[in-house]
Amino acid sequence: QVQLVESGGGLVQPGGSLRLSCAASGTIFSINYMGWYRQAPGKTRELVAGIFSGGRTTNAGSVKGRFTISRDNAENTVYLQMNSLKPEDTAVYYCYADLTGLGGRWGQGTQVTVSS
Repeated sequence: QVQLVESGGGLVQPGGSLRLSCAASGTIFSINYMGWYRQAPGKTRELVAGIFSGGRTTNAGSVKGRFTISRDNAENTVYLQMNSLKPEDTAVYYCYADLTGLGGRWGQGTQVTVSS
């Protein structure tokens, strides 16, 4: 019954910006953790950034200083602001949530393509 829906992906030129959103819906008591992961063709899925219930964040070294994760607790939504995008950022970006009492859930993914 719980679903994660990502939005905001698309095509952007190098140096551009995008903001991804992930909204959790359904019967949710609380969210322990939400994060963004990405998977490029031929590569494994990797962590991009995550945010814990207490507000602590983590991110991959490859995106440090360029990407920022944030949340809107009232809407059970997490955002990923992506600036200074590079072609190597091209991937399908997935939202993940660890829900209290329910465990983990993955979103369907949203495509981000950085190209001229």
